[in-house]
Amino acid sequence: MNPESIDVTRLRWFAAVAEELHFARAAKALHISRQKLSHTVIELEGELGVKLFVPGAQPTQLTEAGQELLRDARELVAAADAQGDQAPAADVALRVGFVPGVTVSKWTRIWGERFPDAVLEVVPIPMSEQDVALRDGRVDACFVRLPIDRDGMSAIPLYREVPVVVVPKDHPLSVFEQVGMAELADEQIQNSDDIDAIEGTIELVAAGVGVAIVPHSIARLHARKDLVYRTLMGVRDTEVALAWPTAQTTELVEEFVGVVRGRSERSSRSPAARSKPAQQTKKTPPKRTTGGRPTPSKKKPAKRRGR
Repeated sequence: MNPESIDVTRLRWFAAVAEELHFARAAKALHISRQKLSHTVIELEGELGVKLFVPGAQPTQLTEAGQELLRDARELVAAADAQGDQAPAADVALRVGFVPGVTVSKWTRIWGERFPDAVLEVVPIPMSEQDVALRDGRVDACFVRLPIDRDGMSAIPLYREVPVVVVPKDHPLSVFEQVGMAELADEQIQNSDDIDAIEGTIELVAAGVGVAIVPHSIARLHARKDLVYRTLMGVRDTEVALAWPTAQTTELVEEFVGVVRGRSERSSRSPAARSKPAQQTKKTPPKRTTGGRPTPSKKKPAKRRGR
């Protein structure tokens, strides 16, 4: 676990939760949404490969790894605050947004390995603002949930998410792995169109007020011990895509698209690869042939036997 590789803002947010031991109060103090704060912690846990908070603990509790990170975070945040304006911030080369439920750590890791001198900033974007964030230049590209307004936008679909139904753990539907819409005929289905406000919807389900239909990643993001989610059949999948303003297709945007699409570093479609001079291949001298027949090998003279 290397906390020095984590940007100070995320360390500051983590430290606020770790000291407050309450996500809602910490989010209010930081002037950000609780959902954004929760997603940041989940991202950190994914990147570090450890649990920072005890899953499902009420009240919120730090794990041993969380306590260790808190000690390091306090030192790093204090050092950053002490430096103030004396340490110029690194120039951000590319800003990429992501809506709730999208995990970007895989692509940011590859970017960091491939372009260590081009600082990439990932920006949590509410789903309701995914379009405007692209059009007002807040981000250069964004992982969005389709559909979006395609006017002036380029977009590449990445993957589909199956919908799931979230029900209380003791609900009769919890015993099934898959559920059809027919099984929900007598259920009160909560409105879950507003992904940014889904936390409140999940709270209603936990209180026994109906069920909710959400994308799989959203259910996983808000997982709790008193709820389960089951695959819902007969409902259209949701689709996640990477979008960016067509007129702002810079070389860095092209490179990031290549990373997301899985292109290799030497791909001919990479701007960096195209800008490099072609390397001359060393020619191997042709093998000697004898009209298609193998060249006869020279036989060593037989040793003379003594008499």
